[in-house]
Amino acid sequence: MSTFLYRLGRLSYRRRWTVIIGWLVVLCALGVAALTLMKPFASGTSIPGTEAQRASDVLAEEFPSGSDGITGKVVFRAADGKTVTAGAEGDAIRAVTARIAKTPGVEAVTAPSARAGSVSADGRTGFAQLTFTVEQADEIGAATLKAIEEAAGQARSAGLTVALGDRAFDPVDRAAGGGAGEAVGVLITLVVLILVFRSLRAAIVPLATALVGVAIGTLSLLALTHVVEMDSTALILALMLGLAVGVDYALFIVSRHQTQVRDGMDPEESAGLAVGTAGSAVLFAGATVVIALAALTVVGIPFLGIMGLGAALTVVIAVVLALTLLPAVLGLLGARIAFSRIPVLRRSARRSLDRQRAGVVTLGVRWARLMDRRRWAVLLLGVVGLGILAVPAADLRLGLSLPSTNAEAVRAQKMIDEAFGPGYSGTLVILVEGDGATATGAAAERIAQQVTKLPDVASVAPARLSGTGDAAMVGVVPESGPQSERTEKLLTDIRAARDDLEKSTDTEINVTGSTAVSLDVAAKLSAALPVYCLLVMGLAVLLLTLVFRSIAVPLKAALGFLLSLGGSLGVLVAVLQWGWFSSVLGTQASPTVISFLPILLVGILFGLAMDYEVFLVSRMREEYARGKSPVAAMVDGFGHGSKVVTAAAVIMVSVFGSFVFADMQITKGMGLALAVGVLLDAFVVRMALVPAAMSVLRHAAWWLPRFLHRTLPHVDVEGEKLTGRVEPQEDAGRRDDLLTSHR
Repeated sequence: MSTFLYRLGRLSYRRRWTVIIGWLVVLCALGVAALTLMKPFASGTSIPGTEAQRASDVLAEEFPSGSDGITGKVVFRAADGKTVTAGAEGDAIRAVTARIAKTPGVEAVTAPSARAGSVSADGRTGFAQLTFTVEQADEIGAATLKAIEEAAGQARSAGLTVALGDRAFDPVDRAAGGGAGEAVGVLITLVVLILVFRSLRAAIVPLATALVGVAIGTLSLLALTHVVEMDSTALILALMLGLAVGVDYALFIVSRHQTQVRDGMDPEESAGLAVGTAGSAVLFAGATVVIALAALTVVGIPFLGIMGLGAALTVVIAVVLALTLLPAVLGLLGARIAFSRIPVLRRSARRSLDRQRAGVVTLGVRWARLMDRRRWAVLLLGVVGLGILAVPAADLRLGLSLPSTNAEAVRAQKMIDEAFGPGYSGTLVILVEGDGATATGAAAERIAQQVTKLPDVASVAPARLSGTGDAAMVGVVPESGPQSERTEKLLTDIRAARDDLEKSTDTEINVTGSTAVSLDVAAKLSAALPVYCLLVMGLAVLLLTLVFRSIAVPLKAALGFLLSLGGSLGVLVAVLQWGWFSSVLGTQASPTVISFLPILLVGILFGLAMDYEVFLVSRMREEYARGKSPVAAMVDGFGHGSKVVTAAAVIMVSVFGSFVFADMQITKGMGLALAVGVLLDAFVVRMALVPAAMSVLRHAAWWLPRFLHRTLPHVDVEGEKLTGRVEPQEDAGRRDDLLTSHR
């Protein structure tokens, strides 16, 4: 493998303009494809294979609404002693709803009505239901929103309290990016790269190639919306992950290349060797990420599988660019990659090289020696500390609803909860399917009577037959909110009560509604998570066994990941559920965490954790293969790789962390989970527990059964086959000439 990549790196270096122009052509072609083929992102989430989703599909067929447009609510509240249906207040509301109905972009408006259930029992509060002609909130025109707001102002002038709510008026559905936060993340990335390379032009190279990869990946996904239904979250995840791994992979190769050129190696030979050695580690690190992401398809939830495949595509693009476009760009710089023209950076690089040549012990080596001396204390402290961070994870509850950060939408929901009860927004819908109106209606009436007797039921609506008479629906309003454990218990009780009734009436009874869908998805993901973890970790352990030719190293890597995962889940629960640091991060406490976030975190974090394992331990393996003792190999390998891994982790944390300041709550959650996960895995597990564990294991770390030695192919990640290909370094005279040429 290393030999092939060595040749690929040298070929790309020599044919640099051909490679660069080729990628520019690909970028332009994808841009045209995206502009001509892209379709709007999916407005809803389909979860096949669950009872609630199947019943929801039947409801859509048997009780068609006549519109697929997005909905919104205008909530009105009258003063004490007044009602929203009579007097001047009622006249004002009717005038307002009539005005809104004439607004371009609004398909229909249903005024507050006691018969329709949109007026509270005391008559003081009611809401108008709006249906728009578009299917997504971001498609509603600014003129339409302004006209509705002006109409609401007319009601306020009449003495009514008015708030706009539901998805149409909540910018959480429209905002897709982090804005200034993302720019800060990119700026931090550039600063870290400058500190690593001590050269502005060398620092720009990884960032530029990563941005090209993000552009290619994003345009590819936009073009694929023509044939695949995709949620906007898939694009956000691809952008987030593509930028982070793109910079990291390029950093690993450029760092190796720059060091070799500074040591006097011919730049073309150095580019080939960097791609052959560091590029091999990048290839296998990327493979672990792709495995973890692509395996999301086994969960059986389409939108989650699409997110995983979309993110995996961007990682594949990042790897291919690192192995081809990156050496081509290095070819444009030639020997100038070694030192900066900026005096301060050039002097800093010269001092660093002089210290290295003088044999000064680096910080990484000193840290590794400390981990060796205090190995048992480090292991105990690290495991206990991560265990403490993981404690809140025991309180993890999953759901699909997200808290709003829009003050008016929150106020509208609060008005509805106070007037109609907290369970009004989480109505459960019982679907009864039978043969003929008589049997179906009778069964619906019986299930309604049984449900009325259950605890935590606020009200049960009369059964409503479909046009065909083969289906009936019964609405059940819980006393508790949609995310309450009591509502979850009520759903279980309803499904238990229907079993005997189905047999006696020869009907099929299912429960749906947004709350039921959320709980069914959480149950499905909980069942799939162990299978997913075993699949991903099993495949990754096999891959790392092939890479490192070791049993202990892959197992140690997997166990370390479990520790960092537990800690990151604990922080996630503390922030998103308990509300810690919400004022600083701009998050809103919620009874549940978005249901697919933990399994998404498992997939992405495991892949990234294995990235750092490969980057760090491959250099230890390289030193061990050269005949050094296990501890010496660990210390020297850590000394070489820790600087790059530290920089890569800081970059990854800054990129992910920038998304915490996005407007979308799901983006905040993903950014927070990944930033914390990488922080814990890189700086606690890989930087502390890994060297300590390698010191404890010693020769056992590299043990492999004899039969596996014979059967496993040798992939040569460390570039052992290239040793004879690379000419010995020239004497210090050439190195001094190189220094002089850049002074």
